Amino acid sequence: MNYSDDKTNFKRKRRNDQTGSTGRRFNNSGNARFKRDFKRKRFSKSKSRGTGSDFDSENKNGNESEFYRNDYFFETKPSETIVLDPNPKSIFKNRTPKTRPIDEYIKKGVVVINKPSGPTSHEIAAYVKQILNVNTAGHSGSLDPVVTGVQPVMIEYATRAVGAIRLSGKEYICILRLHKPVPQSLIKKTLNEFTGSVYQMPPVTSAVKRRIRTRKVYYINVIEISGKDVLIQVGCEAGTYIRKLCHDIGLALGVGAHMQELIRSKAGPFDETHMTTLQELTDAVYFWKNEKDESLIRKIILPMESAFSHLPKITVKDSAVGALSNGAFLAQPGIVSFTTNVEKNQLVAVFTQSGEIVSLSRSNVDSKDIENLKSGIVATPIAVYMKSGEYPNIWKSKSQKENEN
Repeated sequence: MNYSDDKTNFKRKRRNDQTGSTGRRFNNSGNARFKRDFKRKRFSKSKSRGTGSDFDSENKNGNESEFYRNDYFFETKPSETIVLDPNPKSIFKNRTPKTRPIDEYIKKGVVVINKPSGPTSHEIAAYVKQILNVNTAGHSGSLDPVVTGVQPVMIEYATRAVGAIRLSGKEYICILRLHKPVPQSLIKKTLNEFTGSVYQMPPVTSAVKRRIRTRKVYYINVIEISGKDVLIQVGCEAGTYIRKLCHDIGLALGVGAHMQELIRSKAGPFDETHMTTLQELTDAVYFWKNEKDESLIRKIILPMESAFSHLPKITVKDSAVGALSNGAFLAQPGIVSFTTNVEKNQLVAVFTQSGEIVSLSRSNVDSKDIENLKSGIVATPIAVYMKSGEYPNIWKSKSQKENEN
């Protein structure tokens, strides 16, 4: 018997020692499968308690996290702010996301890396984690190793806000290479036909299940045409495969085409103006730790609130924040102001008077109904980001008031 046979028999013997007569694996703590199922049930019950998880979402794909899908930064009509209480009482003075202590500022921050060609998005997040010496860092949407451009990375506590960006709209600059020359008029006409909802089958190398799905392409702008190369700007829904889009455009033209080069220029509220490099981040950390100069790192790292800046917004009174941070529903008396693009059953960001994020919520009414609402709930929390206890719990339940009396 050769070495490989001995190795196979050893693995089989070890597996038999770890299993009971039913063939299930056991350990000293009991049935591992039972423990795993128990944890899943426990997690599913805790998802509606405002801990940063998703719950109760109806969507086209049956995936709860799909409720975060949004394309607000493509809106051409600017929203206005309606003020209900022009002079709200403030509990904390000079408390803003930008004035947080530096350690807290970093751990509640977002850094937008100009991703170079080569490393994966996971590697970029790992580099940021290593440079800042933090426990966790996570990116908000994968890019292929060869793709460059906007790569938001959330740091520590801000990783809970990944959902707000991951399914936000994206914009790309792409070189579409045709396999044969085509008249420019035909190229532009064909590109216009690929705006709106398009069917896509994810590529074989994709990380998602390969099934036909629809994604919306908002615009395809032709920047330049040089021979068989077409430089285009594409604004699209999250999850759109530009490589597949280029392939389909080539089929429609009848000559074939492929994606030669790709740069992401926007991801949710972030664009090229927010980008920095890994080297610049390293330099900022050096000046902070060795020269006691925080200015550069505060400029490079953005508050986590910037990840929600593109969403419809409701500002609440400081007296309501304590209850909201414990998962309470938002009623009209607790509102200071709101934007006119708030729509029923859509995502809305709830902020304090000083601009700190409280929660992502589902709006129960349209903006036009909020001002005249006399009873009922304005928004239901989906993910709560404000830590319980940071604001005093001024609001009291009816039973608490009765007990005091």
